[in-house]
Amino acid sequence: MNMDAPVAGRALVVVVDDRTAHGEADQTGPLVTELLTEAGFLVDGVVVVSNDEVDVRNALNTAVIGGVDLVVSVGGTGTSPRDVTPDATAEVLDRELLGISEALRSSGLAAGSLDAGLSRGLAGVSGSTLVVNLAGSRAAVRDGMATLTPLAAHVIGELSSLDG
Repeated sequence: MNMDAPVAGRALVVVVDDRTAHGEADQTGPLVTELLTEAGFLVDGVVVVSNDEVDVRNALNTAVIGGVDLVVSVGGTGTSPRDVTPDATAEVLDRELLGISEALRSSGLAAGSLDAGLSRGLAGVSGSTLVVNLAGSRAAVRDGMATLTPLAAHVIGELSSLDG
């Protein structure tokens, strides 16, 4: 009999990128999905939205309402006027978890990823869902996921113990 490994939780990936939203190949969604799956998460899917605050907020809210344990958004965290992911995320969060966003920036800089180190990305809790913004480069995603997955597992464990 084949026993499946325990699932760390359900996750959804939100890719924030104008070009991808308009039909170009998604460069980061599959990578985040692969890394989440390797970390034991069941990934419900990848949602692609443009760099529009309303679109990003709606995607995050839909994921929270859908009951996933973790939402990882990728992209739209920089300093350009089009980078609105943190602004939309702030409207969705009940509580911010500064330590996670600080750890993502710090590890990104240490790994040489300027995108990650300069990211305005947020992390926090909305209802019982952990919401985390990652910078959009593949290097920032790889490093960010290595930093995030143990932290996410801990937060999700704490949040799920409140449900029971």
